[in-house]
Amino acid sequence: MTDIRVTEPPAHAEPRKLAGPRFRPGEAAFRALLLCCLGVGIIFLGVLLTYVLVEAWPRLDSRLWNNFPSIRRPERAGAQSAIFGTIWVVAFTALFCLPTGVMAAIYLEEYADPNRWYNRLIELNIQNLAAVPSIIYGILGLGLLARQLALGTTVLTAALTLSLLVLPVVIIASREAIRAVPQSIRQASLALGATQWQTIRRQVLPAAIPGIATGSILALSRAIGEAAPLLLLGAVTYVAFNPEGLESAYTVLPIQIFGWISQSREEFHHLAAAAIVILLAILLVMNAAAIWLRNRFSKRW
Repeated sequence: MTDIRVTEPPAHAEPRKLAGPRFRPGEAAFRALLLCCLGVGIIFLGVLLTYVLVEAWPRLDSRLWNNFPSIRRPERAGAQSAIFGTIWVVAFTALFCLPTGVMAAIYLEEYADPNRWYNRLIELNIQNLAAVPSIIYGILGLGLLARQLALGTTVLTAALTLSLLVLPVVIIASREAIRAVPQSIRQASLALGATQWQTIRRQVLPAAIPGIATGSILALSRAIGEAAPLLLLGAVTYVAFNPEGLESAYTVLPIQIFGWISQSREEFHHLAAAAIVILLAILLVMNAAAIWLRNRFSKRW
């Protein structure tokens, strides 16, 4: 037999050092490029917000939300009707599109057979509708809702049109949130004797609420800033009263901002900038609500 001898290192020998990470110029350049892109976006956002705040500062007072618009006296003009009109339209848009979008996502993700041709057609149409320009929905709302169904240029017409606009986004975001729930949760619930609907209602939906809330707020943020569809639907720039119901005339902040920017007097430009700040504040409140919901339900799961 051949003797195999193991040579041990001497006692005074130092341990071998592991080689450190190699420097890769391409990776470093790519990270620097990503940081530059991030910096450009932050800088432009900061410049935009600073410019808007500076322009809006002379009119950021109680006159803005206490007074109605005025063409002849801009020093006393406000945006109360546009603020209340925005709240009315966005509230009913959420009431119409969010339950419909979430239920459609539940059907497509939990019940629909992906091998059926009509389910594949529905999914294809939803993905295509998410990319349709908003002006097309304005034409649809004007021709179908306002004229054919005789709803007129009212809050109800605006809310239904914006619901159709953001509904594909709500469905896609809700489907992704439901799909992210692990299958083990569903299997464990079904193994314990729960029905499919009990599993969805008590296990899947609570776990998917953070993602659904985030997608829904993003969709409503798109709706709150739309002006093109509402211009076709008869949202006028001068409304000296607040909406009193779904059949009432209305105006919204994007339309009011557009009307003030079109004026030549500098006072109206300050008013437009102040209205932009109010619109951003409403968006921040909506995003804060979404973050609160996401954090609350994330702690449970």
